Amino acid sequence: MKKIVLKMAALALLEDIANGQIRRERIFREPEDLLANYDDWLMSRFRFPRPVLLELCAELRPALECHTARSQGLSVPTQVLTTLGFLATGAFQRELADRSGVCQSTLSRAMPAVWDGIIRMSSRYIKFPYNAVEQANIKAQFAATAGFPNVIGAVDCTHIAIKAPSQDEFVYVNRKHFHSINVQVICDAQMQLLNIVARWPGSTHNSFILTNSMVGNRLEAGTVRDGWLLGDRGYPLRMWLMTPLTNPNTDQERRYNDRHSRTRIIVERAIGLLKGRWRCLGRSGGMLLYRPEKVCHIVMACGVLHNVAHRHGIPLPEQHNPPLEEPDAGPVNCNPPRGAIRARQNVISSM
Repeated sequence: MKKIVLKMAALALLEDIANGQIRRERIFREPEDLLANYDDWLMSRFRFPRPVLLELCAELRPALECHTARSQGLSVPTQVLTTLGFLATGAFQRELADRSGVCQSTLSRAMPAVWDGIIRMSSRYIKFPYNAVEQANIKAQFAATAGFPNVIGAVDCTHIAIKAPSQDEFVYVNRKHFHSINVQVICDAQMQLLNIVARWPGSTHNSFILTNSMVGNRLEAGTVRDGWLLGDRGYPLRMWLMTPLTNPNTDQERRYNDRHSRTRIIVERAIGLLKGRWRCLGRSGGMLLYRPEKVCHIVMACGVLHNVAHRHGIPLPEQHNPPLEEPDAGPVNCNPPRGAIRARQNVISSM
């Protein structure tokens, strides 16, 4: 009789649990101490060795530290490394959450705080050289590349694939017929980013982005008197922006185009490095499944981290070079200023 009563009580308990009348005890798996691994392992998954990861965690701690006594609050290292794992691989959040021993919804809430914290570091890591002292070393490094004078940066744009947005979907379709954010990158001769603009939909022309950027506005206003950017034929010729000749006829003009190309291609290599290190940005990983606003934040965070890696001299794991992007068609109805034509002719004459 006693066995029957115990059996019935057990069945009743199981029924109450199934009906939700008794709350199940939540079990949390202890997150793995990812920082305990060797540098090679950390580099392959998070792109930084342990000392740099610890430095990042310390810098982001004030913004990320969870002021709660709840046992399931994520530690700062878990938040930072799991977010870096996503940026480095583009893996699904569930896979990253399982690896770190946290639930997917918790990770989803944590990652935006991490990349927003990284973006707040941008003023220290991404700086455009507006004064002569800052420009001198950059000019010398560019000149050493192919002999092109007075270059303070190389500019280009790249498309970051996204899922079709629910609003204004058509403006995000680029000339290659997929949805994207068109991102402007300016770099120096060492492929360090001097400027990154991530806010325009894929259909936006490269030259429009530059003209409406802070760097473009300041250069147009004459902030820099003796230096220029290099852009491909998709950009308009300006006093501060040297572009290639469409139909070079003389040896000097051909040398100009050749040196221009060999110098400007550095920005394409920088974009390849950016996408190769942070593979969530490349199409090899599919597309970013977020709203455009969040994608822009992800891109900006990757730009800051690119320069963090550059500052620490961290190499990229071996990879195949990505295909170069074709330039946009030239700007419509663009009449170069006479001063810009003369400036380019002076450069050609010196070749």
